[in-house]
Amino acid sequence: MASINTDSDKNGNLVTSTLEWITNAGVNGLNVLPSAEKVAADHLNDADSIDDAINSIIAWRTTYAVGTGFVTGLGSIATMPVTIPVGLAASYAIGSNTVAAIAHLRGYDIHSERVKTMILLCLIGQAGEEVLKTAGITIGTKVFQNIINQIPGKVLSEINGKVGFKLVTKAGEKGVINIMKLIPLVGGIVGGTFDGMFVQVCGTTAKKVFPQISDT
Repeated sequence: MASINTDSDKNGNLVTSTLEWITNAGVNGLNVLPSAEKVAADHLNDADSIDDAINSIIAWRTTYAVGTGFVTGLGSIATMPVTIPVGLAASYAIGSNTVAAIAHLRGYDIHSERVKTMILLCLIGQAGEEVLKTAGITIGTKVFQNIINQIPGKVLSEINGKVGFKLVTKAGEKGVINIMKLIPLVGGIVGGTFDGMFVQVCGTTAKKVFPQISDT
């Protein structure tokens, strides 16, 4: 029994470390990607509105994921826990970076732990929305930031656990099938095309999860 508990604790720590790596890559860039704040600022400078900047980020990041060998330049992969393959880590990093930039543009504190949880939820698409619903949390409202700030720590831990399980098990057969239901024609998608569609789904989900915070 003791060894089982030890293994369970070890697996839990690996999942936690993986989630921390993904959000760190998304928010701060890990010297491989630009920080989410820089991405947001660069696109906002060339846009007529926040919504235009968000659409530009999604379009550019989708193209970037398809057209580059991003994974080959992921030098900081050595700092990542060994719970997911390198290719999947690259997808998560760029997806998280895209979502974090959108959240920042919409007025959220992307360095807070609760917002980081919402960023991770966007990486599992519609499944993330379902996780929030089961926790009694409604997305897409003007007061969503207040709702995030009021999530109890215990509920936040449960959400992280569910998201972590889905992200880590995506590397396995069942995980791939379950997560990829949200992407059409997944059976024929490989390499950069898959990465591009994954990033697009992440960005589209982020637009729903992070409504614009009112200045009033």
